[in-house]
Amino acid sequence: MSKEEKDKDEVREQGTEELNASAAAQEQETQEAGQPGEAQDEPAPAGGKDNELDEARQKIEELTDKLLRLHAEFDNYKKRNMKEKAELIRNAGERVLGDFLPLADDMERAIDSMRKAEDVAAVVEGIELIHGKLMQVFTKNGVSPIDTADATFDTDVHEAVAMVPAESEDKRGKVVDCVQTGYKLNDKVLRHAKVVVAQ
Repeated sequence: MSKEEKDKDEVREQGTEELNASAAAQEQETQEAGQPGEAQDEPAPAGGKDNELDEARQKIEELTDKLLRLHAEFDNYKKRNMKEKAELIRNAGERVLGDFLPLADDMERAIDSMRKAEDVAAVVEGIELIHGKLMQVFTKNGVSPIDTADATFDTDVHEAVAMVPAESEDKRGKVVDCVQTGYKLNDKVLRHAKVVVAQ
């Protein structure tokens, strides 16, 4: 027996028990009303109570069926939603990684050129062009470098790797050198900038 059928049977049994309890209570009231010394009404036709009971049972079955259908629909919705989320997580980097493929091609060509090149300036220029393309891909995807030029040291975006004496009072607490560039994704820090701070 499936879970849905079990649920349906349980709900039907509960409804039947409630109806039986209600019928027993009404029967007891009728018997108490019919005790000696009290006026007795004519007995109600037996078919009336049976009809009411049948209608109530039918109503319970309808409501149970609706409840089980809603439950099944909600289960299907949850499964579909979880599947969509898993698919999204698995393929989230597809578009971004696609933007990096041309850079990989450029790097391969640059490496081949460097093996044969005699002009160092031309090699440097080629690497600078590739770096420029890389920064464009970063910008397109919401990644930006953390500014450290003459910046006040901020623990939210900077990580101090060394302290040096300040040349003047106005340089105290300022970043004097960046050892490793930090990056943000929109407003979230991807990597803190590693800096040297004047004290």
